[in-house]
Amino acid sequence: MTCILVPAMAGSSASRRIPLVCGWFLTFASTAWAQSAGVATSSPAIAAVKVMKPPVIDGGIGEDEWRAATPVAGFIQYEPQRGERSQVQTEALVLYDAAHLYVAFRAWDAEPITAQLTQRDADLLHDDAVVVVLDSTSDRRSGYYFITNALGTQADGRISDDGRTSEATWDAPWQSAAARTEYGWSAEFSIPLSSIRYAAGDRQTWGINFGRSRRRSLELSFWSGPLDNQWRVSQAGRLTQLNVPAPVDRVQVVPYALTRAQDHVSPDWEAGIDARYAITATTAIYGTLYPDFATVEADQEQINLTRFELTLPEKRQFFLEGQEQFNQRAPQRYPTFYSRRIADITTGGKLLGKQGPWTASFISAESTPSGAKQSANYSVGRVQRDILGRSTVAVMASNRRFDSADQGAFSADTNLFFGRTFNMTAQAVKTYGPFGHGTMAFLIRPAYDSSTGHFHVRYGDIGKRVADNLNVIGQVVDDDRRELDSHVTKIVWVRKGAFEQFRYDSNYNGYWSQAGALRRWKGNQTMAVEFRNRMNTRFSWSEEMIEFEKPFRNREVALDVGYNTREYQSVTTGLEFGRNFDSDYLLWTGSARYKVTAALSAEYSLERLELDPDPKGQSTWIHVIRANQSFTKDLFLRLFFQTNSAIERNNVQAVFVYRYLPPFGTFQVAYQRGTAGFGERSTQGNTLFVKTTTVF
Repeated sequence: MTCILVPAMAGSSASRRIPLVCGWFLTFASTAWAQSAGVATSSPAIAAVKVMKPPVIDGGIGEDEWRAATPVAGFIQYEPQRGERSQVQTEALVLYDAAHLYVAFRAWDAEPITAQLTQRDADLLHDDAVVVVLDSTSDRRSGYYFITNALGTQADGRISDDGRTSEATWDAPWQSAAARTEYGWSAEFSIPLSSIRYAAGDRQTWGINFGRSRRRSLELSFWSGPLDNQWRVSQAGRLTQLNVPAPVDRVQVVPYALTRAQDHVSPDWEAGIDARYAITATTAIYGTLYPDFATVEADQEQINLTRFELTLPEKRQFFLEGQEQFNQRAPQRYPTFYSRRIADITTGGKLLGKQGPWTASFISAESTPSGAKQSANYSVGRVQRDILGRSTVAVMASNRRFDSADQGAFSADTNLFFGRTFNMTAQAVKTYGPFGHGTMAFLIRPAYDSSTGHFHVRYGDIGKRVADNLNVIGQVVDDDRRELDSHVTKIVWVRKGAFEQFRYDSNYNGYWSQAGALRRWKGNQTMAVEFRNRMNTRFSWSEEMIEFEKPFRNREVALDVGYNTREYQSVTTGLEFGRNFDSDYLLWTGSARYKVTAALSAEYSLERLELDPDPKGQSTWIHVIRANQSFTKDLFLRLFFQTNSAIERNNVQAVFVYRYLPPFGTFQVAYQRGTAGFGERSTQGNTLFVKTTTVF
């Protein structure tokens, strides 16, 4: 059954019921939290064993090297049969010394191994892979994950909000290797303690979990479970009896030099430096001087059928560390800091730290806004306090100072957990700048989350001038609204006959202006089906009324079909049609990924938009091609090519990378043509870059 929530005009009886509904939810959720808070939850434990001689990281688990480690097994399924024992045997082992944590896996499998991904930070859980989840500050809220597949390819990231948020763009230097064995395959990890924030001292206990992905049976299992979320840190096991000192390598310096040659432009060169100093095991300061973003991959062109600004991913290294603290995401929170507002920076610094229940994050950077002749300072600070088990409260400030004028926001937010499945997010924002009225915003979002379902109701209120004040440093795509939103997701694993899984999503959204005029309502229904023959389908329908210069009635119907999409080698196609701002439209999409050889992979995607009538010439063809040739894990060639016929853009980027001190010590040769900002035409001619980076 779907719950349809229709907002009411301010002052109506329905609007007065909103606090009653929220109050009912809080009463119910508080009772659930109180009932669960008094129950001591047990989690499995593994004793850490310190070694004098580290194991060789070659993928083969040598008996002498790992003899002191006690293996743990008994993995429990997260998917598809949550709570059931894994269908295959897996063992994990742990060792450590003063500078590294070592983890090994034995993965039994009588079937052929599925491992195709060779690009770092690809979605390795679409391969046969193993993962280590590490809560090294033991706060039961945040942590890290490290993944390697049966080819030894690496992926890593940070976890926050007890698994509700993860950042795959975080990178750290660590080692991994995998090897095929008579019983299946094995893998080894070496994680430098200097790469993570951790609780130092004698007899420390960290949170840890071990996981395994097996693509043939679509199984994802973990040692400590059953989990409500695959990154649920609070349900991890315990790594006990650690005696770890403060960081051995407190200072990291990464200088670079780059030279550039471009058509009709005089050759030039530049240099810069990044540095990090670990004040304690959990606190570090970072600095950068003339960082280079020239070889960062361009934003992929995409079709936007709305009149609102898209949110683009951050790819620049300086902004990635700590991003889970700074970049608040809509719709769970209003983003009072959006790092893509900052163009190329000249200097910057930041502090990231955790001490007990307190987490502090500060960043400041100098950059010249687009079209300006003088620089601006962008500064952001956030202080967060852990409360009530897994919950948090925080205050945040973001400011741009330009031409002696300040614009930005102060905000406070909380993320409250009531037991294992109920939670609530709330936020209040006060903006400042050229406008003094209509400058506040707030939201409240109670929710239910489990491994197979989600439900939330969100009420938000945004003043008429919030975006005008905030959007020089944050991102509120629209203001002057009172909004009510609901969403239901339900996943059903069938695994009988022809069917594998059903997924149903239902979303209803509506908002009014501060004066009470209806500005928008929208309903969306989606049904997705996965079949046991690896086919899948997705059908969606939506209907919308939205007010701009006049009321528009938009609608869409979409059907997508895919094959083998849970693995790398896959193909999808889709058709969407409907009415959009007084134009009929037809949108064709398609994509394919293929392993040409064991070391060469290729991807292609297509979007074809036809509008009738098309007064602004927005009908377009978008083609995107990616190719990756891996000679070794640290020697590879990447190609990126895209076209957008609506803006006559043809963009190609190719980069050859040798990581002699992975991941930061590199030598790169790159070629570019047609690189520009998202949705912009480019005048860049043939350009060649040579860049070298080292680490001290």
